[in-house]
Amino acid sequence: MNYCRIAMVLLMCACIHSVNAQNTEEVTTKYDQYKVFTPTFYPDKGNEYRTASGAPGSKYWQNRADYKLNVTLDTANHRVSGTDIITYTNNSPDGLSFLWLQVDQNIYREDSRGTATTLPGGRFTNKNFTNGDEIKAVYVIKNGKAEKVDYLVTDTRMQIKLKDTLRSGGSKIQVKIEYAFTVPEYGTDRMGRMLAHDGWIYEIAQWYPRMEVYDDVTGWNVIPYMGGSEFYLDYGDFDFTITAPASLVVVGSGELLNPTEVLTPKIISRLDAAKNSDKTVFIKAAGDVNDKASYPNKPSLTWHFFCKNSRDVSWAASRAFIWDAARINLPGGKKALAQSVYPEESVGQNAWSRSTEYTKAAIELYSNKWFPYTYPVATNVAGNVSGMEYPGIVFCGSDTKNGELWDVTNHEFGHNWFPMIVGSNERKYAWMDEGFNTFLNEVDTKVFNNGEYYKKPDEQKAAPGMFSPDANTIMTLPDVTPDEFSGMSEYEKPALALTILREQILGEERFDYAFQTYIKRWAFKHPTPWDFFHTMDNAAGEDLSWFWNEWFFTTWKLDQAIKGIDYINGNPAEGATITIDNLEEMAMPVTIAVKEENGKTGIVKLPAEIWQKGNEWTFSYKSTSKIISAVIDPDHTLPDINPDNNAYSGLAVPDGTTAKNVVKKYLDAIGGEDKLAAIKRIKITAVASIQGLDLQQTDTYRAPNTFSQEVIVPNYDNSVFSHIDINGDSVLASEKDTRLQLGSIDKSILKEKHKIFPELDYNKPGYSLQLAPMLQILNNQFVYMVTVTTPVGVRIKNYYDQKTGFKLKSEVAVPGNTPTGFEDYREVKDGIMIPYTEQTQSFGQPIDFKVKNAEIN
Repeated sequence: MNYCRIAMVLLMCACIHSVNAQNTEEVTTKYDQYKVFTPTFYPDKGNEYRTASGAPGSKYWQNRADYKLNVTLDTANHRVSGTDIITYTNNSPDGLSFLWLQVDQNIYREDSRGTATTLPGGRFTNKNFTNGDEIKAVYVIKNGKAEKVDYLVTDTRMQIKLKDTLRSGGSKIQVKIEYAFTVPEYGTDRMGRMLAHDGWIYEIAQWYPRMEVYDDVTGWNVIPYMGGSEFYLDYGDFDFTITAPASLVVVGSGELLNPTEVLTPKIISRLDAAKNSDKTVFIKAAGDVNDKASYPNKPSLTWHFFCKNSRDVSWAASRAFIWDAARINLPGGKKALAQSVYPEESVGQNAWSRSTEYTKAAIELYSNKWFPYTYPVATNVAGNVSGMEYPGIVFCGSDTKNGELWDVTNHEFGHNWFPMIVGSNERKYAWMDEGFNTFLNEVDTKVFNNGEYYKKPDEQKAAPGMFSPDANTIMTLPDVTPDEFSGMSEYEKPALALTILREQILGEERFDYAFQTYIKRWAFKHPTPWDFFHTMDNAAGEDLSWFWNEWFFTTWKLDQAIKGIDYINGNPAEGATITIDNLEEMAMPVTIAVKEENGKTGIVKLPAEIWQKGNEWTFSYKSTSKIISAVIDPDHTLPDINPDNNAYSGLAVPDGTTAKNVVKKYLDAIGGEDKLAAIKRIKITAVASIQGLDLQQTDTYRAPNTFSQEVIVPNYDNSVFSHIDINGDSVLASEKDTRLQLGSIDKSILKEKHKIFPELDYNKPGYSLQLAPMLQILNNQFVYMVTVTTPVGVRIKNYYDQKTGFKLKSEVAVPGNTPTGFEDYREVKDGIMIPYTEQTQSFGQPIDFKVKNAEIN
């Protein structure tokens, strides 16, 4: 499931207070090698159910649930009603005197536990209530006869008390449930209905009472469904029918068994053509939506689907659906069908007209890389669910476009591997589906259409958000994790852990083999985190207990630093020793790029085991001349929270260079002090893209000391998410219509950060400037660092390119503020230059604002 995009926007827009500025002057270490490299990480040895190597044991078992579902969709009343017949097989060694089932529709009741525990305005807040699952009768079928049974519904769980114990070793029982429910308009972003121009779109999930999992780990898994956590389900075959008005197109998990009964010959012919085409083929085009000849002339139709060896099924229905499809080519010559259904409002080559292309590509890439796709059809449905996954069918937002549509389609279909094929417990371990899948998404996006939507991440910029003071461990229960941190702890952090493991520790070949082994071992089974850890260790041939512990069970941080460089006998030509520090709790491999005065370069790679001896390590480097730069993690692949100490420069500032010289060179480079001082007004409009959503930031400067900034989200009716007004000594700021309470330091910082050209004031009384004696290294460039102290004592570190004079970075040296980077200087008017890319952060999330329009007058 895609975590809430609007929540991410709120976190990432230009907020006034960004958490986690690091104190770059802190040099003490928190590192303790005895906590990292401990022999007691694994809690227990293997057993006959789950081996110490991470594989299922010789007596591994799991129960099975087969379903026969027959329901009717009442579009007049938005109701689903029918019967649910479950054949449950007890393969456990235990007799079962009662059964537990999930009745997930009960989350939409006003008195549900989910309603009581969801914060107002949260993603899983009910916008309207229903009566939940209306259970009419529950039977046990014996010898073809249905006998009513004693049952008890508690919130989203139902207990059936059996008269006779269900014996172990493969005994079966049949349960029949008659039920109904009203389809909520907003079903906690996992199901619901949306009114399109040509009719309602129904996205139906969690739509039948279903078995809880009974396993060898905890017995019955009875965590209630409260919204944040997803699902844990047994496997079985699903035979289901949906009866609905004939004008509706119905799509569902698995194979449509009766196309000749529900489709016209013309539609069947198009469908057959799509099954043999690598290009998208219209099954039902926009012109067919309101054409009565496009469906059988009957009041209603019954659509019959079958899904084999699945953990769940879902479906969607609408008369508004445009329907297109194409062939999926799977390993071994097998074929499947990629298809999309969406309303006319979603048509467009920058929108849903490419959905089937995206679906086909995602399935083929995952199948060839990791494990073959197991369902006959992959269906993408456009509706009001922003992103949710089910076997063979996913729901994505109807208004998504461009890279966002690729991202959400790729993400949701990636879930067909985790947790649809590898059936982990999402109620407890969200990272085992969301994190694994986010990792797969990055691998896919790199190669899709030659990287059309790929952007190389900068993990140093993302580090503050990943390791914020309020961050959760990856192993935190989903329902315990606050919405605003679920994106990091459930998605991004575990995905980054796997990426680092693949690219920095094991290498792609070893990692890919181990990961494929995990999928093969646990396909259609129920692994625990320990099964994953053990499998990766054994198949890759590496004791990774230190890695699993620090990434998944702690909130430890990473801070690698270069401490110093010495030369043998004081002579660079005889070689050098480089000393590095590990200043935070986490241990990671180290990559160092070295450049010498004579132009020679080198890369040094050190394993994480160097930190087994302590927080400091010294190694030899075969230098032939003076080292002018040494940079840890030059490609920014690790989430180092303090990259300022990652670089060493062996070059002193040239003689005669002063802080005032550096500032003057900058002012001259962007137009000259006289021209800049004469400017009366500048208006700059810049845009950023986050998770496919656009942000628009408009800054207006008026001389001498007036500034306003407004950040809006155009996709959401130009909603204003942050606003700043500065007029002389008056400073006002708000976020999402809430006025922020600002102290005197906050106001001073905002005033300083949002001056038209702050360097114009540096000669005024009360300002002091200090130039660092050594050149600094920023993005592999030599820069001057000038520390500015304002009249009220605020310190600002500015970094200016040694060659061009341009300011590349500015950082207010106060906890709670993060740096701003500047790139791509361009002329606006009369030789006056501004950066057309501004790199900032909010809550640790990197944001690149790119100028769309700039006016000077």
